[in-house]
Amino acid sequence: MKRMVTYYIIVLSIFNSICFSSENVVPDVVTKVATCAANWLKLETGTRAIGMGGAYTAAGNGISGVPYNPASIAFIDNQEAFLSQTSYIADITYSVLGFGRNMSGTDFIGVHVFALDSGPMDLTTEDEPDGTGEQFKVTGICLRGTYARRLTDRLRIGITGKYIREDIYTANMQTVAIDIGSNFNTGIFGFVLGMSVTNLGPETKYGGEGLEVDIEELDQNGELSKITEYFPLPMTFRMGLMNEVIGPDSEFVKNKNHKLIVAMDGINSRDYTLIGALGLEYAWRDIAYVRFGNRLGHDTAKWSVGGGFSINAKSFNVGLDYAYVNYSILNFTHQFGLNFEF
Repeated sequence: MKRMVTYYIIVLSIFNSICFSSENVVPDVVTKVATCAANWLKLETGTRAIGMGGAYTAAGNGISGVPYNPASIAFIDNQEAFLSQTSYIADITYSVLGFGRNMSGTDFIGVHVFALDSGPMDLTTEDEPDGTGEQFKVTGICLRGTYARRLTDRLRIGITGKYIREDIYTANMQTVAIDIGSNFNTGIFGFVLGMSVTNLGPETKYGGEGLEVDIEELDQNGELSKITEYFPLPMTFRMGLMNEVIGPDSEFVKNKNHKLIVAMDGINSRDYTLIGALGLEYAWRDIAYVRFGNRLGHDTAKWSVGGGFSINAKSFNVGLDYAYVNYSILNFTHQFGLNFEF
C-alpha cells in the first residue's frame, strides 16, 4: 500500500506541473499550438480506441493500448498481436503493428510499430511555384518497446522506450523518448483509473542534405549549411476513468451475456489546450461489439462510431474491428484492425 501511495503522489505531481505551469496559465490568450516536432505522435491508433473516441487510458487492455498507456499490456493472458490500417485525411495513411506477451503472470513485454506516409506531393520552389515535376513525401516511424508489471491484483504499471524518426524530402529528424503509465482498479463501484505521460524526451531538430545549399563564392567547399532550431516533442498527460456499467463484473447490473462500458479521458498536451474524450462500448457475449465516441474541445475531431466481432476458439481468438470518425471540415476517416490472441 505504501508503494501505491508513493507512486500516485509522483504521478499527480507530474500532472500538477503540466496543468498548472506558467506556460498554461492563460490558454485563451496564448497557446503553443504547432510548436512541437513530430506532432503525428498524437494521432489516435487502435481501432477499438478510435471507435471509443480515444477514451482509452483506463479502458485499454492489450497491445493496441500501448500508445495511450503502457500498462495496457499487463492485461494480456498469453500472447497477442495487432494490425491496423488507417485512411486519414488528405490522403495520409498510417499503419500499426504490435505484439505483446505475458512472460510470467506478473511481467509483460511488447513491441509496437507505427508508420506514417503522407502520400506523394508535388515539389515546388520559389522559381517554380507550380511544381518542378518532382514529387516527395513525408514519412514518420515510431518503434516502441514496452515493459509492464502487475504489482497487485488491482495495480498495473508500464514503461515504454521509443525511437522516433521523421523524413521530409531530404531532411530528417530522429530522437528517443519514453512513456510511463498505470492502471488502477479503485475498488470503488467498479471504477478503474488510468494515467499516463507520453513523449517524454529531449528537444530535437532537423538535419540532412536538404539543409545544404550550394554557394560557390561563400567558402572553399562551396556549401552553406542552414541552421535549424530545437523543438520539443508533444509531451501529453492523460487521465482516464472506466466503468463496466453492465456485465459479469459490474457493480451495478450483473449480466453474463451483455456488457456496457463507459470511459472518459482528460488529455493535456504541451502544444494544445485541455481536451476530453468520451467512449462507450456494448458487447454481446464477447462476440459482437458496437462502439461510440466523442471528442470534447478538439478543433476538428468530433464523434466516431465503430464495431467488430470476435471468433473465439479453444486455442486462439481472432477479432476484426472498424471505426469511422467525423473530422468536421476535414471530412471522415476509416480504420480497420485485426486482433489475434493465442
